Amino acid sequence: MGQNLKDIAMTDKRYHPLDLVQLLDNSCAGSIMVDRDCRITWLSANYRQLLELPDDLDPRGQQVEALIPHSLMRQVVTSGQPQLLDLMRFKERWFVVTRLPLIDAAGELQGALGMVFFDELAYLRPVVDKFTRLHATPAGDSDRAVRYGFDDLLGNSEPMLTLRQQALRAAATDSTLLLLGETGTGKEILAQAVHAASHRANGPFVGVNTAALPEALVEAELFGAAPGAYTGADRKGRRGKFELAQGGTLFLDEIGEMTAPVQSKLLRALQERKVEPLGASHEIEIDVRVVAATSRDLEQQVADGRFRADLYYRLNVLPLTLPPLRERGEDITLLAQNFNRELAEQLGVAPLTLDPRLLRALSNYRWPGNIRELRNVMERALLFAEQGRVPTSLLTTFLPGSITPDSEPAAPVSDTQPPAPLAEQLAATERQALLHALAHTGGNRRAAAALLGISRAAFYDKLNKHQLQ
Repeated sequence: MGQNLKDIAMTDKRYHPLDLVQLLDNSCAGSIMVDRDCRITWLSANYRQLLELPDDLDPRGQQVEALIPHSLMRQVVTSGQPQLLDLMRFKERWFVVTRLPLIDAAGELQGALGMVFFDELAYLRPVVDKFTRLHATPAGDSDRAVRYGFDDLLGNSEPMLTLRQQALRAAATDSTLLLLGETGTGKEILAQAVHAASHRANGPFVGVNTAALPEALVEAELFGAAPGAYTGADRKGRRGKFELAQGGTLFLDEIGEMTAPVQSKLLRALQERKVEPLGASHEIEIDVRVVAATSRDLEQQVADGRFRADLYYRLNVLPLTLPPLRERGEDITLLAQNFNRELAEQLGVAPLTLDPRLLRALSNYRWPGNIRELRNVMERALLFAEQGRVPTSLLTTFLPGSITPDSEPAAPVSDTQPPAPLAEQLAATERQALLHALAHTGGNRRAAAALLGISRAAFYDKLNKHQLQ
């Protein structure tokens, strides 16, 4: 680039007398400049401290990746496009960064400038929230509007910070996304958040739980059907989910439950960007981003021959793993507080007093149903609360094994305290049985149904009844 930024600031009289280098140092937590070959031409003193560079090391002339292995500055130099908002990790801390191309008066790209503005990620929340709200309602089809955005992915634990960073980057692309995680970890919330932050935000978001569909109707549901294609088919034909999601996002939940014939047809749709309705003699071109999700171990299913390897690799372009709640225990209090406020308003009751005893019980529990189970427990606690508090005797029925010797001992049940209605007690027992079976089988719903001795259809009916889908 010839002169670096400091040289320009010191010699070019057209610039404000204030030293531009000092201005950058005072305005952000670090800054770096590279030339068109991605060689470092300047590094601020603050950035040197972040990178913990020796005082005698001169980084000028080095490739930026030699100093910052995971730097994205080369992407900016190659594309000429800015990256206005991103997250970068230095050791145990996360920082918000901006990267800008440097273009001269002739319009030629000369390099790039990277700036670390602050290390308080809470400042990022208003920006993401506003962006999500602006893109949350697709034009023209309110029935296909998303309800969730990145502001609904609550949590400040390291796994959640990493997930949000990865998801924000995924939202900027159009690649197929594969969401992995146990049941109840929030895969559909994440799918909607990615859609709302993508360039497809004004298009429809169409979600379908492939495991809950009758096997005979899966193809018609996904790809559509011609008039009279099967007994009971609509005389006008049926539009499939791919067609309904044109210009938007198609969310395929429980992808691991698909049968081999449907897997084959889905693979072709992803490869050719076309679908052929059942019983039709024509194909429909599709412009859809697919976000697939599963609580199953797809790699193991591939090894067992139950899932096509070529489809797995086609779906596994951008994998994101949602952490189970037991691995992000520091987020439990934040989530409980949020559900407490939200549900109290919905139910028209006073919020709970989240005393240390209750929070300790929530933290001690293993949460096989993850965030969905926590929300359901908070709703039940609000309904059974006495003067804003949950009796320990009831808490143990909500969260078996959550009361440890370190917790407050259970108070004796008074003879004057009426028992909960039998229907509610039976429903609570049934729900816990469902969660226990899912936890025991690692989220495998077919195996969980077999463990409980009920049909797969009955199992899904009970999941819906207890809002565990």
